[in-house]
Amino acid sequence: MSLLKTIDADPSFAPRESGPLPERLISGDPTYKTWAQDAARGETIKTGVWEATPGETRSIKGEIFEFCHILSGIVEITPEGGEPVVYKAGDSFVMKPGFVGVWKTIETVRKIYLTVS
Repeated sequence: MSLLKTIDADPSFAPRESGPLPERLISGDPTYKTWAQDAARGETIKTGVWEATPGETRSIKGEIFEFCHILSGIVEITPEGGEPVVYKAGDSFVMKPGFVGVWKTIETVRKIYLTVS
């Protein structure tokens, strides 16, 4: 097993398709695609590519730390009690454990993610 892993931003294999939990949906009918590409430390660290179509949902991280790098699209993230922040292609951000807010996909977004749980 190699200890170097390249994350393919445009994977050729089929993604896992899903959608938001009904209790987290605020508006729209977003769909998600996940191309999981690596896991480590007993599946507690995961990396891959994720895509979402427009819609608005509650984001609740719980104990998960997530780093995101936006490849394409536009999202607006509003932390609970905070001001909205817009991210677009080329932007990176972190949602720390305990984060709660609203994730609004304005234009279909694709991101590289790394989660630690």
